[in-house]
Parts: sequence; C-alpha cells; structure tokens
Amino acid sequence: MLNTLQKRSRRATRGDGAKFDDEARFLRSWLEKPLMTGAVAPSGKALARTMASYVDPTVQGPVVELGPGTGPVTEALINRGIEQERLVLVEFNPDFCKLLTKRFPRATIVQGDAYALDETLAGILHTPAAAVVSSLPLFTRPMTDRTALLQRSQALLQPQAPFVQFTYAVIPPIPKRAGSFTMAGSSRVWRNIPPARVWVYRGV
Repeated sequence: MLNTLQKRSRRATRGDGAKFDDEARFLRSWLEKPLMTGAVAPSGKALARTMASYVDPTVQGPVVELGPGTGPVTEALINRGIEQERLVLVEFNPDFCKLLTKRFPRATIVQGDAYALDETLAGILHTPAAAVVSSLPLFTRPMTDRTALLQRSQALLQPQAPFVQFTYAVIPPIPKRAGSFTMAGSSRVWRNIPPARVWVYRGV
C-alpha cells in the first residue's frame, strides 16, 4: 500500500513539474515577445478539450494546428482520437518546436509563420485538411490579417470542415460576414484561466 502511494506521489510530482515547466516557458516567451505569444500560460485542459471536441476523428485528412505552444490542445486532439501521424503543427517559436518534436514524435512539426500558410505549408499538405485548430492571439493582429488567415485556412480545408479558434474576449475574433462563412460560439469555458470561448467557422 505504501509503495502504491509513493508511486502515485511521484507521478503527481512529475505531472505538476511538467505543468510548471510549461507555464514557465510560456511566461518567458510572453515576456520576450508578448504580441507573438499572446498568453502567459498554456491553454487549460477544459479549454483544450472544448476545442478538440469540434474535430471529428472519423473525417479523414490532416488536422492542422496553428500555434500549438507546448501542446495542450495537441494532446486533447490525440485523446479525441486523432492519430499523431495526421497532425501538422505550425509553430513560430523554435524552442516550442523542439519541445513538440519530443512530445509528439510522429506528428509533422513545421516551424514557420501561420499567417503565411501558403508558404509555410507549401509541399506539406497533399490532401484537404479535416480541420484547422488555432490558438493564435488573433486580437493582437489587425482585422485584415485575421480575415486573410481564415481565408487561407479555408482554402486548405475540406468543404464544411471547421476552423476552430479560441479567444479570451466575449466577442468573436472575426465578425460574421454574410456569404463567406458561418460562425458559432461555444459557451464560456469558465474553468480556463482566464475564462475563454471557442469560435467555429465553416465555409459556405
């Protein structure tokens, strides 16, 4: 019984340590480049699960994740049933890319600019994507950049496939524009710090 408790304690310590390390990495990245990182801590598990819930694992094709950071949403996607081999992770921060390579060795890790998806993913995607999942800090960019990102993402996606984006704001990062896409928001994810909301865009 004692050995079992000791093992559980060691596992908990390792888990807490990994979480602390990830938070420290995010904080350091935010202090160095606040507009690029956009958050001082990784997405919480509740938020990550909510984002992953909009991706249907039975739909074939790659799943593109933009700004995965240390990988909390990536892990949620895998738990959702998305094989690592289907994941294409686009991350600008080279230190995060190294970490992602260790944590998700069978995923495709691409170091590059998510706002220039045409160039960043040139020659990498060979079939239309089943989803694009984004943790990018869109509100740090002008509306023209946000709209262009959505348009470039939709060009990679299968018809009606989702572009999933979270934000801490109560308003959508890209407002509804008739004829270009549909938009739906989740309930507020109160268990995330700070609370967040997930927005799902689909082409029409």
